[in-house]
Amino acid sequence: MKINFEEPAQLVRPGTFIQENHYYHKVVNAQISPLVLFFLNMDTDRIIERYCHLNPRVDSDALTQFLNYRPNHIQWSGTDLFHVTTANGKRQMVVIETNSSPSGQKSMPLLFDQEEMGSYQRLIETSFLPFVKEKRVVSGHYAVIYDKNEMEASGYAAALAQITGEDVYLASFYDGDPNPSVRFVDEVMEVRDQNANWFPIKAAIRYVTQTPWNRIPVKSKTLIYNPIIACLAGGRNKRMAAKAYDFYNGDLKNHGLKINTPETIKDVKLHEIPLWVDRFGGHAVIKNPYSNAGQGVYTITCKQELEHFMSLSHPYEDFIVQSLIGNYHWSTNSSDGLYYHVGMVPNKKKEIYVADLRFMIASTPNGYRPMAMYARRAEKPLTTNLDSTEDSWQMLGTNLSIKMIDGWASETGRLKMVDQKDFNQLGLSLDSLIEGYIQSVLSTIAIDKLAAELINTKKQLRRKLFMAINGDPILMDEILS
Repeated sequence: MKINFEEPAQLVRPGTFIQENHYYHKVVNAQISPLVLFFLNMDTDRIIERYCHLNPRVDSDALTQFLNYRPNHIQWSGTDLFHVTTANGKRQMVVIETNSSPSGQKSMPLLFDQEEMGSYQRLIETSFLPFVKEKRVVSGHYAVIYDKNEMEASGYAAALAQITGEDVYLASFYDGDPNPSVRFVDEVMEVRDQNANWFPIKAAIRYVTQTPWNRIPVKSKTLIYNPIIACLAGGRNKRMAAKAYDFYNGDLKNHGLKINTPETIKDVKLHEIPLWVDRFGGHAVIKNPYSNAGQGVYTITCKQELEHFMSLSHPYEDFIVQSLIGNYHWSTNSSDGLYYHVGMVPNKKKEIYVADLRFMIASTPNGYRPMAMYARRAEKPLTTNLDSTEDSWQMLGTNLSIKMIDGWASETGRLKMVDQKDFNQLGLSLDSLIEGYIQSVLSTIAIDKLAAELINTKKQLRRKLFMAINGDPILMDEILS
């Protein structure tokens, strides 16, 4: 997607949803996996019964409460999960990160052929519109705002127009745009059309992902799905997400539950990083806590990779360092033990690739429900042994997005859909999907609860508290009030 600054908002009318415009080409004719379809049609009680049968120490009443949770701030999310195991065969779905403006719809096969808008329609009808109906909104129009993934953003706009029968504005909102088509006046979002007229927005779906807090205020009279506090509390802030998981795990342990994550060291200064990498046995993952789309993540498996990282220029002062999940022979032996990738089913060359699972969920009147799924495989297969000439990121990095000089591109050849062809290659079972769903819900609740603590009664950011938890002055200077 090429970035074009100063573009006016487009008016999207009912009846303009065209499948080919809002799905990857390979998705349009894909047939969903019967196992995935079965899972998506399971009711919550059956999911809980199955999970508690396999995990008898889990409090089923508490799990019911969690899956029926109604959030205040993070209405939808996309959790990236790794399927990992120990040498003794203990398998888990591990949360890598939770995104507050998640992709997924353009990669999701239709559940039923006659429903051409697929999960776009499902999310809008069961989550977005009930959310709007519960709130008092200002007068105005619907809008979808974005800074990447126009294919999916425009799909939401076309589906929303079709479902409501109202025109919907689709507006780009890029970081650094000298004349954007989105602005806020007295806390109300407005968008500019091609005739330079500005229109108030009553509710907006936000797909703005790149430091969105530097141009969207925390407090807004326009209803935003999701609001910026969802990003600051962990949806676009890996540092705060790690703390949110820690805080919430303190409550979850009383119910036999836990958000599974790599061991994470937070608030690490640049000069401290070599010490923590050494503490992890030379195998670690370093993350810029405020980046996304695979940017600002570095896998370290040798001295050369660490030296390369240390030589780079970094926009922020603080980092997080995590245990590395790789091959059995070169994963971090963390405080929770050694976990390594289950990986995909070996291909005909006996190669095993790493793949993640993106799990999109959305809040409905009946709690968080799964909306879409897809997987992404790494560029190169895992090797048993490493040497300093190999790029570990090519074996471990799964994100498809590539940041270009003039925009974004996507390596769709590594996309693995949950269809009849691809899903069987992932080596995932029904129980893997159930655990992935529960992990996604728990991690999202953790961020929502932290977000609630960071907002005062006037719906403003509690800046002193935020600074105490996330003491990065560079980030604080970026945040709009």
